[in-house]
Amino acid sequence: MNESLKGPLSMYSLTVIVPAYNESKTIENSLEKLLALDFLSQILVVNDGSYDDTLKIITNFENLDNRVKVFSNNKNQGKGYSLNSIRQFINSDYVVIHDADLEYDPSDLKPMFQLVNGENMILGTRFRGNKIRKNIYKRTNIANKVMSKFFSIVHKTNISDIAVCYKMMPASFFKTTEFKENGFSIEIEMVAKFLKLSSQINEVPISYYGRSYSEGKKIKSIDGLFYLLNTLKYKFF
Repeated sequence: MNESLKGPLSMYSLTVIVPAYNESKTIENSLEKLLALDFLSQILVVNDGSYDDTLKIITNFENLDNRVKVFSNNKNQGKGYSLNSIRQFINSDYVVIHDADLEYDPSDLKPMFQLVNGENMILGTRFRGNKIRKNIYKRTNIANKVMSKFFSIVHKTNISDIAVCYKMMPASFFKTTEFKENGFSIEIEMVAKFLKLSSQINEVPISYYGRSYSEGKKIKSIDGLFYLLNTLKYKFF
């Protein structure tokens, strides 16, 4: 997409939420990449009960840049819980989630942000376009496509990558919607509940650098089952 056709970055403000659980190997580089993006107004980092040096590292960043705010859970509560716990501190027009493990490239947030119109949700997609992608587990890649197809059929939409981390949405929606999922299934819940209010969803091709379980990857096969069950749950119940 021609960047000259995209909207200005200055029209809206953007907050990034970074949930982090034992990410001391990547969190420093992750935050450095986010801080290099001058269009971010807030970076809210949630230490989700880490027992490594994650909290120490992110606290150093909070002291260096006033855009960074650190929050901490006393014990590991899950991604959904962490996102829910800091909603009241968001003071921007839009919000997006960035996992601390650097499977995603923060530079992809720019073309996503340039598509916001004040009312739409923008999703990154690892299955469209020709961006660089590193998929370690073929079964996970196939499962993500199956889940996305299933979600699209059930919700009568066309989303190619429902499990993607990069979901950019109006802060008003994120702050006022009751989310119940404490784990990874909040990925399904956010989109399903947005679709009950609006069909304005755009997708932007993004890069992906998958890591192995030995490197700290946390999502498991059981989470895929929860994705499928919650696809039905948040459509019909």
